[in-house]
Amino acid sequence: MTQRFALISALTIGALLAGAPAEAKGCLKGAVVGGVAGHMAGHGKMGAAAGCAIGHHNANKKAKQG
Repeated sequence: MTQRFALISALTIGALLAGAPAEAKGCLKGAVVGGVAGHMAGHGKMGAAAGCAIGHHNANKKAKQG
């Protein structure tokens, strides 16, 4: 069950990132924070991918606000 959840999560994150532009705003910082948090939980790569997606989302949100 855990492997199925990890696979679905990874595919979902991959699909979200594949449609995003190639800008790295927020991704690097988010990936570092997410990777460290994920490493503590035993899922470093998944944490880095999720952190990158969240960091990129937050950077885009701040850019739209002005």
